[in-house]
Amino acid sequence: MNASVFVIPLWADLTAVALGGVQGALFASGFQGQRRLDLLGVAIIGILLGMGGGLIRDLLLGLTPATLQSNWYLITATLASIVGMLLSGIFQRLNRAIVMLDAVVIGLFGAFGTSKALALGMPAVPAVFVGVLAAAGGSVLRDVLMGLPVAIMHVGSLYAVAAGGGCVVLATTAAFGVPLPIAAVIGVIVTTVVRVLAVIFDLSLPEQRKLYRRKVAVETTGIPIIRADDAA
Repeated sequence: MNASVFVIPLWADLTAVALGGVQGALFASGFQGQRRLDLLGVAIIGILLGMGGGLIRDLLLGLTPATLQSNWYLITATLASIVGMLLSGIFQRLNRAIVMLDAVVIGLFGAFGTSKALALGMPAVPAVFVGVLAAAGGSVLRDVLMGLPVAIMHVGSLYAVAAGGGCVVLATTAAFGVPLPIAAVIGVIVTTVVRVLAVIFDLSLPEQRKLYRRKVAVETTGIPIIRADDAA
């Protein structure tokens, strides 16, 4: 498929960026005490969540990032994060709306990433991989910048799995001849539904076996020995 056949509309890309910016501001509002963020900090988190997925997507595809080819991406992400900060008290009371917002953002970035990869002629499996990284990329950059454990690496409510499910459905329907824009919409819907249901029913993947660590060097933190719990 030629890349010119599928072009992400600017309004759709900016919608995803704006939603990501609001989501970033809501995340930043949760920090209290010495870790609380000022206006610049909130804007940076909003920009990372709003633009991070698109940046990672285009870099993986070997393209000039679309987010750096228009003034509107930075402007939209910054304004959205400021609005999210100013209205955080209202948003925080709308828990269902926040869950839905989070799910839609994941779905949009995943669908855009996979669709763009397929349009450039990338095989289905790598295209899905690009979509999942685009969906989770903003949150990974956010966690790294804030010095937090990367959320998608830990037990949670199927963040990356929801994105992967939507991207797989998108690639599969496109392989059966469904027009890419329609397949992208289906992918967003699947991701959103999986993510929302996972939150509602508190679903997560099985955890690893419980491990415990034993220090081997008293004078240093050393290299710990990790072994499974005794059967007893």
